[in-house]
Amino acid sequence: MIPAVLQPALILSLALLLDRWLGEPRRWHPLVGFGWLAARIEQYCHADQRWAGVLALLLAVLPWVLLVWGLRSLLADHLQFLPLLWLLEWLLDVLVIYLAVGWKSLDHHLMQVFQALQSGQLPLARERVGWIVSRDTQALDETGISRAGVESLLENGNDAVFGVLFWYLLLGLPGVVLFRLVNTLDALWGYRTERYLYFGWAAARLDDLLNWFPARLTALSYALVVLFSGRFLRVLAAARHSSHEWKSSNAGAAMAAGAVALNVRLGGAAMYHGEEQQRPILGEVTAPDPVATDLQAASLLLYRAVLLWCALIWLGGLCRLLL
Repeated sequence: MIPAVLQPALILSLALLLDRWLGEPRRWHPLVGFGWLAARIEQYCHADQRWAGVLALLLAVLPWVLLVWGLRSLLADHLQFLPLLWLLEWLLDVLVIYLAVGWKSLDHHLMQVFQALQSGQLPLARERVGWIVSRDTQALDETGISRAGVESLLENGNDAVFGVLFWYLLLGLPGVVLFRLVNTLDALWGYRTERYLYFGWAAARLDDLLNWFPARLTALSYALVVLFSGRFLRVLAAARHSSHEWKSSNAGAAMAAGAVALNVRLGGAAMYHGEEQQRPILGEVTAPDPVATDLQAASLLLYRAVLLWCALIWLGGLCRLLL
């Protein structure tokens, strides 16, 4: 049997490999079902009050966290009677982490945008990048499409990959479920619109809290990936600066770090719901605007950062085993 200190590394590695092999389920994805449930809860709980959002969040998230915690506890309590139950423990962990991770899906959508740009099909590239960003894409040129795609990958790399790994290492499977479901609610309710300004406050604030440390580790990961390029300190400086300037400190830190690591300039003006918004610059002002090939470079940066996390998790487990 695998030593306990190495089990998290093995489970996370298996879940990531499963994601790279299968990608997201095309049907019956639990997060899609959770989105349906969240819509029903919103329908009955919505009010322009923060307490309503807190209640809705608890109703949507807490039962699933308790369910996973209860299953894991039940399996652990009976291991002494049925030793093979450790296989079920592993299968449960690998399956839930696989469903929480969205690495291949994110990569796949980005490469679809890249292929459309490479073939000169701007309308198709605009449509495809519109699947992964919330801004208006109808009038974007190649630079705007590339910028939107790179920003989406850098921000969602934290949400869909590194945040999941971090919370599994910290709190196990209940931490993964808590993080991913709150992150999904933030995507559904975390808007500063008339409908969600108060109702979505709890989801947005809790997501900010859960993402704070993973986002900084994501920025550090991008810095370590380009350690020998001479940009390490510049990546960290950009992340620290943009965490104060960007509307979301977590997204700002991750995207700015990735921008400097890729040597591109992100942020700037963008259209949302028919209105142009002037966003701070992410990265270095003197860096060039992104082009289509930077989509590939961003995908490779994320890939190398994931490999770095896996290597460090394995190294940490081996060190604990030897000490």
